Amino acid sequence: MPTDAPRFVYITAPSREEALKIGRALVAERLAASANVLPGARSIYWWQGKMEEADEAVLVAKTRAALAGRLVARVKALHSYDCPGIVILPILEGNPDYLAWLYSETSRPKEAT
Repeated sequence: MPTDAPRFVYITAPSREEALKIGRALVAERLAASANVLPGARSIYWWQGKMEEADEAVLVAKTRAALAGRLVARVKALHSYDCPGIVILPILEGNPDYLAWLYSETSRPKEAT
């Protein structure tokens, strides 16, 4: 696998609006080629010694390994949670045209807004 292999980033957020804000920033800053927001998740987890349940939104971003550290730092800066759930997984295979597009879009400089 190439050292700059594509990555799938799974992120949870407290709301659809916050997930959209983070996703827009990641794509605008070319840290991700695309982001999908999936509202309506129900999360069950331990936090500070207590089992919790909460409605959340899932944000899925597609990036490449070379940008993963910067992407995590940016999500942490934008996120309202003290400890945001961010998990990065390798993309082992996929549509070669899509993966080429992913590399292209995350290799371009940010556009002026």
